[in-house]
Amino acid sequence: MFLNLCEEERNNMCTNQFILFLNLGGGEVVLIVFVILLLFGGKGIPSIAKTLGKGLREFKDATNGIQKDIRESTSGITEQITEQIQEVKKEIEKE
Repeated sequence: MFLNLCEEERNNMCTNQFILFLNLGGGEVVLIVFVILLLFGGKGIPSIAKTLGKGLREFKDATNGIQKDIRESTSGITEQITEQIQEVKKEIEKE
């Protein structure tokens, strides 16, 4: 379904699905954007977005590092289990 859509249509679809997920209507989204503009102004929004982007990137890097550490620490155990399974299969075939 997504393969036939152009990039802009895919982005709009994802945005619409996200807004539906939050159960927000069009008026509510406009109100939220208006309040953000009032609080931070037009000049403050890009710096806030940049800061949020950096924070999300750091969070993603940290979770990727943790996943890598877990995979590395469990790789030895996985190999041992695989060896044990092969030994049990050999014993069963002998009988």
